[in-house]
Amino acid sequence: MKRFANKLFSKLVLGAMIILLQFGWFVYLIYSATTVNSAVNIGFQVIAVALALSVANKDMRTSYKMSWIFLILFLPLFGCPAYFLFGRSGLTKRTRIKMEAVAERIGVFRSSDEKIEKILEQQDFYAAQQSRYLTLNAGYPLYREGNTRYFSNGESLFPQILEDLKNARHFIFLEYFIVEQGKMLDPILEILEEKVRQGVDVRLIYDDVGCIQTLPPKFYLTLRQKGIRCAVFNKFRPFLSVIMNNRDHRKITVIDGKIAYTGGFNLADEYINEKHKFGYWKDAGIRVTGDCVWSFTSMFLEMWDFITGEEEDYENYRAASIPMNPEEESDEDAGFIQPYSDSPLDHEDVGENVYLHLIEHAKKYIYIFTPYLIIGSEMKTALVNAAKCGVDVRIVVPGIPDKKLVYLLTQSSFEQLIKGGVKIYKYIPGFIHSKCFVVDDVYATVGTVNLDYRSLYLHFECGIWQYKTQAVMQVKKDMVETFSQSHAVTLEECQNRFLLVRMFMGALKLFAPLL
Repeated sequence: MKRFANKLFSKLVLGAMIILLQFGWFVYLIYSATTVNSAVNIGFQVIAVALALSVANKDMRTSYKMSWIFLILFLPLFGCPAYFLFGRSGLTKRTRIKMEAVAERIGVFRSSDEKIEKILEQQDFYAAQQSRYLTLNAGYPLYREGNTRYFSNGESLFPQILEDLKNARHFIFLEYFIVEQGKMLDPILEILEEKVRQGVDVRLIYDDVGCIQTLPPKFYLTLRQKGIRCAVFNKFRPFLSVIMNNRDHRKITVIDGKIAYTGGFNLADEYINEKHKFGYWKDAGIRVTGDCVWSFTSMFLEMWDFITGEEEDYENYRAASIPMNPEEESDEDAGFIQPYSDSPLDHEDVGENVYLHLIEHAKKYIYIFTPYLIIGSEMKTALVNAAKCGVDVRIVVPGIPDKKLVYLLTQSSFEQLIKGGVKIYKYIPGFIHSKCFVVDDVYATVGTVNLDYRSLYLHFECGIWQYKTQAVMQVKKDMVETFSQSHAVTLEECQNRFLLVRMFMGALKLFAPLL
């Protein structure tokens, strides 16, 4: 009862109730006005049609667009206010201007190396095309591989990240969506406190909504008292606001500008399987070294300056990422690596386009890990077309869901994909949280981008595009081993569901942008 009461009166539940009451009151006011006055009703219908036409003309994915158009026209009392609060991917104009100013300042320090780009183009023209997209549209350059190491679960990654943190000499930057006190975070904080005493610059960014149920209120003050500089992204306020819809879903660790980590893992116990809420929690992470670490350093500093209003000495941190002897770092056999970040503010769906490019250039196989499979027609068409061309397309999703409604929505795509030749696997031991692609033994990407609307269009995300790096085959090995631990979903299973269940799953698709 005590645990239930704590959840019932938690900040998240109370805040959600307040927001729902505000939203309900707003809808009630519109309803009252439209029923009392026919002119107001006609005016509101005109507004709904105008809004639907405006959405139709926006530069966004067709499936995302159509869901909103349906809600606006079919349920205008709900759809119109919902779109203004949850459908627009950008923050307020003032906030956008502030972030663009920070991006412009740091962007000049992300210069491309034409020599490296030329080498990749000579090796593989189509790989160079994918890389060029990231350089021109995400603003992150291509690098030769230093060292890449892929981790197939959180518990194998954890000792390595602790060791690297202990060896830090200059600075430690951490940016995570979820942070929770426990067996993972506590030893990290002990190391961070010791590093502060040694004079190391230690900073942490966490997302306020992501941590709303995992951290005590104003936890950042506790960290600051320990000497750890802490910033909170988009603090939760229980008021109807469009900016509450954009979250910092990135996972980044940078140590001295020499080592960086990213992947699906957060700093909480389930990610190292010290908790088992949904069976075995399978996640992925990647450790990189070399010049490419600067991209992660700059990602963090850009977000830090946006939140705090500070202006860092970017040149100083850029110098920390440059090898002491660059000629010793070059390796003619090294692969190519390109970290990238995706923002909901620039109307460029970088995360989704990276995935689409990998699918379109596949010749033999595409293997995918994703915790959610809530995709639009563009992604479905690309996957099915690849399968119809003889490409072995396999997708692994969780066997045990963390959110039942979202899991039903994930399964609503199965039948169409399987009919098109795509193989769907459910991970039997539990929940797979990894977000990875591997293609043809040459391409891979590991990062934070889920195959769902929120990751693809509304959140700040990051990842690493790779060509012939050491980690590519490590990712493939993990995928192949995971297939043997998973159940291949059949078309009969999809078609044998109760009619009401199938109808409900179909109805959920209309609300996909909200889930």
